Amino acid sequence: MTSTPIQPHGGTLVDRVLTGAAADEARAIALSAPRVTLSEIGVADLEMIAIGAYSPLTGFLGQADYQGVVNDMRLANGTLWSLPITLPVSEARAEMLREGESVGLYNPAGQLIGLLELRERYTYDQRHEAEHVYRTTAQEHPGVARLYRQGPVLLGGDVWLLESPASVFPHLALTPGATRAIFAERGWKTIVGFQTRNPVHRAHEYLQKAALELVDGLLLHPLVGATKDDDVPAATRVRSYEVLLEGYYPRDRVVLGAYPAAMRYAGPREALLHAISRQNYGCTHFIVGRDHAGVGNYYGTYDAQRLFDTLQPGDLAITALKFEHTFYCKTCGNIASTRTCPHTSDHHLTLSGTRVREMLRSGTLPPPEFTRPEVAQVLIEALRAA
Repeated sequence: MTSTPIQPHGGTLVDRVLTGAAADEARAIALSAPRVTLSEIGVADLEMIAIGAYSPLTGFLGQADYQGVVNDMRLANGTLWSLPITLPVSEARAEMLREGESVGLYNPAGQLIGLLELRERYTYDQRHEAEHVYRTTAQEHPGVARLYRQGPVLLGGDVWLLESPASVFPHLALTPGATRAIFAERGWKTIVGFQTRNPVHRAHEYLQKAALELVDGLLLHPLVGATKDDDVPAATRVRSYEVLLEGYYPRDRVVLGAYPAAMRYAGPREALLHAISRQNYGCTHFIVGRDHAGVGNYYGTYDAQRLFDTLQPGDLAITALKFEHTFYCKTCGNIASTRTCPHTSDHHLTLSGTRVREMLRSGTLPPPEFTRPEVAQVLIEALRAA
């Protein structure tokens, strides 16, 4: 990794993707082994581990690592890690497995995609995880609801990816190794990553371009894994970025890639994981905005930024760029924040997500101060096709 400006989290970029003869051998083992069917999130986690996006993880967490992460945001060896990446199964399925043996991993469609080297089986306290990771035990929280639905036994052990999940965006399916190679080829020494699960609007554009004033390049990295049913589909979000890049960004300073992780809506802890994984992709900086990875009213507006402030020296190599909430000020005549705008809120253009969706469904373009007309058109067409 000497050609890249920042080391992966933990020092080594993990690669658990098998190809060729090694994949054939592992596939033969998996086909004769007991099987476990992964959830949609499990499939995403397997890929994220295997391609190195979750370095230094080499598999699903064992009990010591799980307890350290839930209670203290630390792996058993002391490395910072904020969310438990686990493989839950039913008690009946766990009884069919034995430590030290291999397990075939299948996607929901019944396709063999991975191999688990089972090291341990253990039970856990779902409410305890909810309290510590999500800061709530309310089942109305989508992440907590998923947690309560999953099996009561966790499987720990190293994994191998035998079949990469089919990408809806093959031209954007850049692994951490690939993005690092692109950054090195372009001679970028400082790279800022931007995470989003929402269509881009002018406030996002403002943050990205403000960051571009400070660094060599920008990794636009929309999340394309599983999200809530009422979130805007990944294809629409990606297309909104593509049309924006066509006319409003310096293309030689931006890389657009798909981030294949699933959303957990864990607020501050998930924001930290987003930063860790972007470090693995080669970013030196990461934008942390308001209510990062939040949902509903479960987290404070700047709780994610405050969590970064609690880290110890050496915990994380990537630098968090912490931005205030931004808006269009009608008096200033531009996008601003409370740090730069002297006017009260009645001077600011604010549109709720509900109001914007109502405008789009009626075929009305939101004002250009809120979103570019090209982006609004993408959203209108997507709503009409739904």
